Amino acid sequence: MTANQKVRMMNIATAVGMGLTAACIIWGFQQGIFTSREALERFLNSCGIWAPVLFVVFQAVQVVVPVLPGGIGCLVGVLVFGPVWGFVYNYIGICIGSAGAFYLARRYGQSFVRMITKPATYEKYCGWLEKGNRFDKWFAAAIFLPVAPDDFLCFLAGLTRMSAKKFTGIILLGKPFGILAYSIGLQFVYTQVIALLG
Repeated sequence: MTANQKVRMMNIATAVGMGLTAACIIWGFQQGIFTSREALERFLNSCGIWAPVLFVVFQAVQVVVPVLPGGIGCLVGVLVFGPVWGFVYNYIGICIGSAGAFYLARRYGQSFVRMITKPATYEKYCGWLEKGNRFDKWFAAAIFLPVAPDDFLCFLAGLTRMSAKKFTGIILLGKPFGILAYSIGLQFVYTQVIALLG
């Protein structure tokens, strides 16, 4: 297979994957899965042994196409699957989605990132691109401490010279802390609210 044929096959595979993802997202919106925590919980509970796989896919897509606040997905994972497996499934899905965001930005460039993000968010953080080698340190800190829109920063990282290997290392080592913070914090708030209402 020639280099041009490989590129063409990759383009076709990417187009098919994006088409399937778009179809799933449209279906999810129609079913209320992406707009209601209760609908997502009901859907996952009805899926039996496939629930973990579908939840991982949901979390991965959620990074690339943010349809619910990311913390809500983390909370649903903990409520549906428990604290241990909820964390594991959240971690796997978010890491896959982060890698997808990095790849898409690296493949399709700045115009693509601008197209799928809010202008205000892009303008606020695009200055990070001018930090050169310091971007890697800023990015690692932002991933480690859940204070910045880290999903968007994964797209931004794809526009830099950061290697895929370094990006993957930062995500794999940094994401657990943010996921734990969201999961534990939101679960605590959720249980307090339920106790007050009950």
